[in-house]
Amino acid sequence: MLFSRGFLFYKFYNIRLFFYLLFHRYDILVANDLDTLLPNYLVSRIKHKKLIYDSHEYFTGVPELTGRPFVTWIWTLIEKMIFPRLKFVITVSDSIADLYKNDYGVMPVVIRNLSPSSDSLSPFTRKELGIRDGHLLLILQGGGINIDKGGEELIDAVDLTENVSLIIAGSGDVIPLLKEKVNRLGLSERIKFFPRMPWDELIRISMSADAGLCLEKDTNNNYRYSLPNKLFDYISAGIPVIAGNLPEIRKIVESYNCGLIIPAITPEEISKAIIELRDNHELRNRLKQNSANASLILNWENERKKVIVLYRSVIEKIIN
Repeated sequence: MLFSRGFLFYKFYNIRLFFYLLFHRYDILVANDLDTLLPNYLVSRIKHKKLIYDSHEYFTGVPELTGRPFVTWIWTLIEKMIFPRLKFVITVSDSIADLYKNDYGVMPVVIRNLSPSSDSLSPFTRKELGIRDGHLLLILQGGGINIDKGGEELIDAVDLTENVSLIIAGSGDVIPLLKEKVNRLGLSERIKFFPRMPWDELIRISMSADAGLCLEKDTNNNYRYSLPNKLFDYISAGIPVIAGNLPEIRKIVESYNCGLIIPAITPEEISKAIIELRDNHELRNRLKQNSANASLILNWENERKKVIVLYRSVIEKIIN
């Protein structure tokens, strides 16, 4: 790649991808999000191949496009030209599927990013993690700990709340700012940072925690209707969830009674939920059991069946 970011990166990447697909052999094309859709669609028409569009988010609503009208216009134009012509579309939540149905008249198959079963894994000890015994242990994890995902407010909430420790595991553009804030507040003994790691190690850390945080803010359609991977990782780990009041997340937490929904992403509201779990052992144990029960249903071993059904239908159309 001649460019590593910005408009020229995406332009060059799409040209490269177009010619790569044009001169290679395959039976089915899968476009992963809107930034790969145009070359996949063009080549599918040229070579008469079936195309599956796998939309992991409501792309034109992502925060990276906020305040960038020209870039948003380009991506929206591409989507408007191609989406109504698609036959096979996947997305990650019912609400995003409804948005696409309203926008383009195409109803995607909803395949949520559920986590595999973690029954064969065991938690790390607090000593192995360097966490003080006797503290309520929280975890915020993810490969995209970015702006408007509540990390700053969570650190302030821990600062407000006694006998609580926090693990932040993963990567994202606000991690350097969060580390600076932790040092400035003198919280390095109570808040530990772990880098990105293999899923099974991350789950073992989550299994050691007393609750997991899911604090996306209602700042754009993509966050509003998202179902973050970490939500299902916490459920797979069998721990309660503290989450913001977003419709898809709330639906999962309330349907399985596996956590607490807070009305706003503020240090005070997060602290209230933490204190409730810290001081109410009966509630914490009940939510933990409910989360473990939910993991028997909300797991990839069950969700993957939808993928198999979809690909079988595509293959049948190719054969026939």
